[in-house]
Amino acid sequence: MEDRTAGLNEQQRQVVAHDPARPLLVIAGAGTGKTNTLAHRLARFVSAGADPHRILLLTFSRRAAVELERRAGRVLVAALGQRSHEAIALPWAGTFHSAGARLLRMYAERIGLAPDFTIHDRGDTEDLMGLVRQGFAAEAAQRRYPAAATCAAIYSRAVNAERTLADVLHESYPRYVEWEAELKAMFGAYLDAKAAQHVLDFDDLLLYWSHMLADAELAREVSALFDYVLVDEFQDTNRLQGAILKRLRPDGRGVTVVGDDAQAIYAFRAADVRNILDFPGQYAPAADVLTLAVNYRSTQAILDASNAVMAQATERFTKDLKGTRGAGARAALVTVRDATDQARFVCEQVLAYREEGTPLEAQAVLFRSASHSAELELELARRNIPFVKYGGLKFLDAAHVKDVLALLRFAHNPRDRLAGFRAVRLVPGVGPATAVRVLDELEAAADPGAALRAAKLPAVAKDDWAALAAMCDAMRQPGSQWPSELDGVLAWYEPQLARMHDDAQARAADLTQLARIAATFASRERFLTEITLDPPAAAAGRADVPLLDDDYLVLSTIHSAKGQEWRSVHILNAVDGCIPSDMATGRREEIEEERRLLYVAMTRARDRLAIVVPQRFYVTQQARAGDRHVYAIRSRFLTPSVCATLEERTWPVPPASASAAASPGAAIDVTRRIREAWNSR
Repeated sequence: MEDRTAGLNEQQRQVVAHDPARPLLVIAGAGTGKTNTLAHRLARFVSAGADPHRILLLTFSRRAAVELERRAGRVLVAALGQRSHEAIALPWAGTFHSAGARLLRMYAERIGLAPDFTIHDRGDTEDLMGLVRQGFAAEAAQRRYPAAATCAAIYSRAVNAERTLADVLHESYPRYVEWEAELKAMFGAYLDAKAAQHVLDFDDLLLYWSHMLADAELAREVSALFDYVLVDEFQDTNRLQGAILKRLRPDGRGVTVVGDDAQAIYAFRAADVRNILDFPGQYAPAADVLTLAVNYRSTQAILDASNAVMAQATERFTKDLKGTRGAGARAALVTVRDATDQARFVCEQVLAYREEGTPLEAQAVLFRSASHSAELELELARRNIPFVKYGGLKFLDAAHVKDVLALLRFAHNPRDRLAGFRAVRLVPGVGPATAVRVLDELEAAADPGAALRAAKLPAVAKDDWAALAAMCDAMRQPGSQWPSELDGVLAWYEPQLARMHDDAQARAADLTQLARIAATFASRERFLTEITLDPPAAAAGRADVPLLDDDYLVLSTIHSAKGQEWRSVHILNAVDGCIPSDMATGRREEIEEERRLLYVAMTRARDRLAIVVPQRFYVTQQARAGDRHVYAIRSRFLTPSVCATLEERTWPVPPASASAAASPGAAIDVTRRIREAWNSR
């Protein structure tokens, strides 16, 4: 029999050989071969006689479970030389939700569920919540009651974080604190509606599983189904999932959890880093902790900078990554003048690296928020550099951006029915039928502006409609100036944005970006033409690969980049307000997660890393202050100890001073030439 661990390092061998009866926490740093190590541990269990049907493997996705099955099978093939072991069938491998669904089916009648219950996806959940909401939002026209999607998000967070509704509202949705009583009653009605229809939502798959295990007899029965329980990406579990694991194995026997507290970045999904930080202490004696710190991805210079960032964390498992790929070039800390120069710098570097042999698809640009890449997207489009974008929405496909563009197009051309249909329906009280009637009237009128002002509309729409008509009239006046015309559009649209979207503050950042972009065009006509003919080629969540290019640059939010790697990485906007986000600095826990976000971004890089710091942001269309520069402060995470690991430079390289450029010899030579020229006249 071959040595299964021949290709593993000493830390990985310790994990594979660890006593399976004792609870084990594996702190697996970025790029340390976690999946391969876990596959070898699985293979060890099976080769020692464990029944694969009695192994519960909980992963972040079903795809991850399949990959672990495949790798463990390959290890057994190599070790035992038996083709029959090419795949390990692990019927209990999958996500927490899939395992929960299967167990609830098995025990449905024992826990009061109909055996034929159905499961609602996120869209179904919002639809049912919307139906229930209708009976609890009678005052929504006078006071702002949360939309159905927001109600579903509030309910989900309370369930997964195991927090009271009051706590969730105060911490995450303070604008809806006044509706606590109504929301509590509504969620009760929502539970009744699900029960009456024999349905469960995604969160119920965990909630019912947890409550089922709260019964001692059922907990013993379910626990007896498994000899081993392995959990991957444990730092991304929420409190409810942590409670399930503890109730399933209160003594920790046969439990292995793998994760990295330094990569816990999903608190917005209710993930709780306390699960992994507190794991050892929840058992007596405490669980064993082993660390994987040999990194196979990045050069040591990049790892030194990344380690320095996490060394500032207030609470962590101590872990300094050591590389296997040599020292490499130091990571760069590049100061640029503003966001425009930032975009130009990235484009020049990306093209230079491409000429040196690094394909575009081996390079990535990462950012904290999807809106941060707007300026870069336009610069890439201007230079004909193909790219795809992961995370967030395509900038010009975001609903609020499309709304503003529709208003501009409609004011510019009142007979544009497509723009008009979207624009007029932004007015409260105007539905599709009214919109069609108004547009028919405009089309038939000799003076569309007059027809717009005279349109017959419901009383609730009167004031907003009059303001819309006045805004359109003002934009058609001969003295109207661009880009100040956009001020009027945004002023009219701002209350509509707040009315239609619960995340209006985040969306407003996109509109600020749009205003900055618009200011680079000479006229409204030029802006609307160019933005239509040559829009940024970014796309939502999973971008489509450009059809005519087999190479493309990757743009991604940091959250979407987790688990990925590239030869070259640029990180945008390393300033306070962006990293950390100005919306995530209210509590120490939020700031620590923002620090981990920067760490995750840095550890995506294999060979080259550049952290870009704009010195200022140009803010346009300020009604009172006028256009102005807002000066930025370097991210608080880039402390002196971190900067000591970086190569600091400025782009573009400042020209040499006049005194340095002009040597005495050069001045004498110029004087001689002038005299000679004069004498020759």
